[in-house]
Amino acid sequence: MWPKISLNYSPNFNPRKRAKKNIKFIIIHYTGMNNQLSAINRLCDINSKVSAHYFIKKNGYVLNLVPPLYEAWHAGKSSWKNLKSLNRYSIGIEIQNSGHNNKYENFSQKQIFSTKKLLEYLIKKYNVNLKNVLGHSDISPDRKKDPGEKFPWKKLAKSKLSQWHNLDEKKLKKKRLIKLNLYEESNFMKNLYKIGYHKISQKNFHSQKRILTKAFQRRFRQGLINGISDQECFIISRDLLKS
Repeated sequence: MWPKISLNYSPNFNPRKRAKKNIKFIIIHYTGMNNQLSAINRLCDINSKVSAHYFIKKNGYVLNLVPPLYEAWHAGKSSWKNLKSLNRYSIGIEIQNSGHNNKYENFSQKQIFSTKKLLEYLIKKYNVNLKNVLGHSDISPDRKKDPGEKFPWKKLAKSKLSQWHNLDEKKLKKKRLIKLNLYEESNFMKNLYKIGYHKISQKNFHSQKRILTKAFQRRFRQGLINGISDQECFIISRDLLKS
């Protein structure tokens, strides 16, 4: 059964139509607002200059705010591998959730069902690589935390809708909090860059490294978000590059 999809168009998009082949990413967001109606109104307010292609309500209903072949304004300053300003290459999905600055609740089962169905459709229609189904915090780690550690990336991966590692969770957890040596630290950062996270400069390196590590953990090590790279994180990063 498909979720109910309604048209609720936003004026916030680039009027120039883009080629289907240029859509390479799907970016998952949460609204970060307590009030669902206020979130919808903001995404449709011409003065806000923000939007997304789809909005998933608490009850699982889906609003189509911007047609996918037009560029919505959801990613902002962003990068992944050699690409920047990912609005041009992506479809954005906003999911109603109050977010980290409020009470950050679990996503509803109806929301997850609708997310899965929507991803199935979009991945197939636009031939999106599963490695390119990303969170906002992946592409803008210094600014964003969404959709966060409560978003079920592993569950989506089991349905072949996103990337996850292939490691034994129980064995993996035993490596948690075991420190890396300098060589491993260096290789961990190189792995993050190969996966797609942006390279950080030497200026404020340690604080930027912590931010980048948190983004990686929110995505692939959701049980502990501390910004400290350890053997568990390192092993996960290696495995992701094999898949």
